[in-house]
Amino acid sequence: MTANVVPLRILHLEDSEPDHELVLAQLRRGGLAVRGLRVDTRPEFEAALSAPWDAIVSDFNLPGFSGLQALQIVRARDSVIPFILLSGEIGEDTAVAAMRHGASDYLLKNNLARLAPALEHTIAAARTAAARLQADRDLAASRQRLAELAQHLQTRVEAERAAIAREIHDDVGGSLTALKFDIDWIRRHSSEAAVQQRAISALETVTHAIGASQRVMHNLRPAILEQGLVAALQWLTSRFEKRTGVMCRFRTSDEQIGTQGPALPEGVPLVAYRTAQEALTNISKHARATRVGIDLSFSAGVLSLEISDNGRGLSRADLAKSGSFGIRGLHERASTVGGWVDLSGDAQGTTLILSIPIDAPTGGNPVEDDGHDGDNRDHDPSSWTSL
Repeated sequence: MTANVVPLRILHLEDSEPDHELVLAQLRRGGLAVRGLRVDTRPEFEAALSAPWDAIVSDFNLPGFSGLQALQIVRARDSVIPFILLSGEIGEDTAVAAMRHGASDYLLKNNLARLAPALEHTIAAARTAAARLQADRDLAASRQRLAELAQHLQTRVEAERAAIAREIHDDVGGSLTALKFDIDWIRRHSSEAAVQQRAISALETVTHAIGASQRVMHNLRPAILEQGLVAALQWLTSRFEKRTGVMCRFRTSDEQIGTQGPALPEGVPLVAYRTAQEALTNISKHARATRVGIDLSFSAGVLSLEISDNGRGLSRADLAKSGSFGIRGLHERASTVGGWVDLSGDAQGTTLILSIPIDAPTGGNPVEDDGHDGDNRDHDPSSWTSL
């Protein structure tokens, strides 16, 4: 025996000391360094399980106890310790039942020559399984940390966007509006045609700058979400149709979603809005579509947002290409609120479905109806005062 070999720790459930010694001798004859502990009662066996073991070798029949009962005790503890049954005689049905209950192997006592290789095999298999299980746990933990990081980054990005939008509204917007009043005052109080013409030109420039600032602010932080997800999607749909000329239809099964209807958890409306915004952006850039449909529904505790178009469609290569960070971003954004994205495409177009489980929906904070239906969605809740 090599001095630096670590002996295998074997727990032996056996009521016969000579049989115990025979088993240890057979294992050593097979080239294994072993250190064994013999127990022969259930209390001793259960107490011994608190120690670490490389394998358990058990007689099949003991007074008042059995190998199958010992096996059930071990597996009930979710232990993956290799468990080998030994018996003077064992029927095929009993052997099959033992394997079904989690035995690693079963041997007859008159064939102990197989014990050493069987023990080596089961220990190696158990260690491989344990390593695989640990790798799966490490991978799951890594994915969890990645998801938490993605959620944190998404939260930080939205917080920064909101802060920038507030600065644009308060500083840039306020200054431009004040400048517009001053220029218009100059125009109204000047009798010179040249000054009035310059003032009118300056007013047009400032008005354009205000509009550009409002668009930037909306992209950074959609203030219309304060009126509810339905109103926000109606407004987004209307703006998309006017900007691109592509017919865009919005439908919902419940106009009250997120307001008087099912209350949406924090973050869900923004995720749904950003998903629709990203989808519409991709459609305008790549799809060459002439019709777009957006459907919002809430059923069986799941909020569903479907965006479909009749464009050129997405191929499998488009979905699998390494540079498709927009698609990956949609999946990551959905996962921050426990949702998922299904994306499919063919020659008839592309369909994106965002699904978000909503636990125990309750009545939300009432929000007054702004009186706009799907055909009248020009209200801009963040507009600055105009002249």
